[in-house]
Amino acid sequence: MDHQHEHGTGPEGSSASFFKSPVGVAVAMLALIAAFYVLREHWQHVAGSWPYLLLLACPLMHVFHGHGGHGGHHHHEPGSAPSDPNKKNW
Repeated sequence: MDHQHEHGTGPEGSSASFFKSPVGVAVAMLALIAAFYVLREHWQHVAGSWPYLLLLACPLMHVFHGHGGHGGHHHHEPGSAPSDPNKKNW
């Protein structure tokens, strides 16, 4: 299967991500500061939940991993050569 991915461009025609823009950096910094203060105030509640949070992280990573991202999964029929001889056919 050959998938063609179109990467969105902004109104200015640039393909910069949101978090590389000045507004994105400001939002990320505010989120980190807020997370720091929430964790600081409620550390005792969070520390007691670490085993459960780690167990919950495993299935969440499998669900939200995003299979087929930018690596591209190229499937070839048995006996056919890959399109690029230097590329390994996983």
